[in-house]
Amino acid sequence: MNVTGIVVHDHWKPYYTLKGVLHALCNAHHLRELKALVEIEKEDWARRMQRLLRRACHAANLAREQGVPLKPGLIALIERCYDATIADGLAFHEAQPALTKPRPRGRPPRRVGHNLLLRLRTRKQDVLRFLTDPRVPFTNNLAERDGRMMKLRQKISGGFRSEEGAKDFAVIRSVLSTARKQGWDILATLTADPARLISELRMGTPDGLTRLALPRQKQRS
Repeated sequence: MNVTGIVVHDHWKPYYTLKGVLHALCNAHHLRELKALVEIEKEDWARRMQRLLRRACHAANLAREQGVPLKPGLIALIERCYDATIADGLAFHEAQPALTKPRPRGRPPRRVGHNLLLRLRTRKQDVLRFLTDPRVPFTNNLAERDGRMMKLRQKISGGFRSEEGAKDFAVIRSVLSTARKQGWDILATLTADPARLISELRMGTPDGLTRLALPRQKQRS
């Protein structure tokens, strides 16, 4: 509720019901899926897409470090290669024999690579949003790192003895995470006056812009 801005996530479909936001898809998830298609299914288009996304990420990182946008010509070239790779992949899958006999109702089952291709084609703007908007990271790994310590505590202790203890743990983890993103000294932050810290807070990413990354969902419907 009341989420605004850009949400970076792994294509869990309920995220697309959020109103008033833009979406960006985590490309770390795409790279993992593409790696499986390369190593297990031996699909050549996946290797090409894997290489293209990595090079696009490198180009975007260099531009961000220099404080300049990517050149429109480079973005257009990446998009052409993206479209061509998807077209080749779809042609490959459409030439494959059906997995099972056609069913009387519903769509026929598709291979994993075919489903990924359709997602990459349909959500192209969300996949490549990091090229045109410096606020958008290539992955949502930042959000997953922030949630990892809570999961680790859950695995080790199984939970908290009280609601107050859970809240204290969450506050401490939030302060530590914020301090790292702000470039503050950890020990000085823990002993500082909270009001002063709030007054010095730089909102958002180092370029002064805000973003929200949503953690990966383990359970899917």
